[in-house]
Amino acid sequence: MNKKKIINDPVYGFISIPSGFIFDLIQHPYFQRLRYIKQVSMTHLVYPGALHTRFQHALGAMHLMALALETLRGKGIAISAEEEEAALAAILLHDIGHGPFSHSLEHTLVEGVSHELLSSLMMDELNEATMGRLDLAIEIFNNRYPRRFLYQLVAGQLDIDRMDYLSRDSFFTGVAEGVISFDRIIKMLNVIDNELVVEQKGIYSVEKFLIARRLMYWQVYLHKTVISAEQMLLKILQRAKELYGAGHSLFATPALEHFLRNKVTRQNFTEDALHLVHFSQLDDTDIWSAVKTWAHHSDRILQRLCSRLIARSLYHTELHAVLPEEGQLVQLRAEAVNYFDIDVADVDYYVWVQSIENSAYEPNNGTIRILMKDGSIQDIAEASDLSNLETLSRKVQKFAVSFPKELVHTPLSMH
Repeated sequence: MNKKKIINDPVYGFISIPSGFIFDLIQHPYFQRLRYIKQVSMTHLVYPGALHTRFQHALGAMHLMALALETLRGKGIAISAEEEEAALAAILLHDIGHGPFSHSLEHTLVEGVSHELLSSLMMDELNEATMGRLDLAIEIFNNRYPRRFLYQLVAGQLDIDRMDYLSRDSFFTGVAEGVISFDRIIKMLNVIDNELVVEQKGIYSVEKFLIARRLMYWQVYLHKTVISAEQMLLKILQRAKELYGAGHSLFATPALEHFLRNKVTRQNFTEDALHLVHFSQLDDTDIWSAVKTWAHHSDRILQRLCSRLIARSLYHTELHAVLPEEGQLVQLRAEAVNYFDIDVADVDYYVWVQSIENSAYEPNNGTIRILMKDGSIQDIAEASDLSNLETLSRKVQKFAVSFPKELVHTPLSMH
């Protein structure tokens, strides 16, 4: 069978599958499942084109990794065929542990279990199935390989993952502010002492990358309507778990039922392989089929949340720089209790406040190092003459207040 396929990608054109081993990884059910998990969760309710998947993102990231390795080789960096295959496998599988609706439900179905841990567990299983062929990819993925630049390409401040998702998400949402010069950044990459650096000529492309990331967070990922939809989905699953716990009957696929019925923690995942089996069968369709069915459930709270989400009758959401006054929130909750004739104990399904944070550059999580013309290395914050780069590294916190549109009145005041 010919495994040297090419795939037509709307962002980059033709993507080549570089080897039979990579093809086999793509064909595995763990990876094929990513076709049915949307990359940006509920964002399509604001930007209708944003229906792209984790599958597309992973293939795009693999393509960019191949370009980066080719660039580094061209600059005299020795990269063996084994290292190349491992780096391609690591970036291809970096998101394999994402659950339905990506980040939205990350700590809801399975508490305290990150997609990185699940990716790691799935990679271990694939490694066993391929007789240790993923050993080096796993070393790179977990930052245990001495040639650290390979890990930095997979998960760093200027990694291949971010380059693809910014390019892809801006393409599918149509938000031009997210467009980055990924090709120029890749051409400017180099390696000094096994650490990834960007040549000084690429400094403006890196600045644009950081600004684009900040704008995409506020304009797309943390858009108030997207936040509203994601939180409604979260509350739906919270209510479903509550009803299951009280002995109510609910429609759910076997995989979804497993996580609604059982409290599955990080420890459970590492101790019993059955949880991973169920998780690997979960995707967006499990959740969406349940939501469509629960829209007709006898429980008023579950029925109302589901039917509103399906009809895109989303909760009104306001973003505030500081926490709204407690008195106003108390009043809002009282209005919800009266208007919807509900118990005070259930008011959190109608009115909620969440904290959201955004920082485009996190120097404490590894820095972006610039190779200056004189051979010295500087952090991007020092090397850049962009006065607001320091601002980009500061965490911005906002508070989102959501409640049904029926309760919309004068905007909430703040402390």
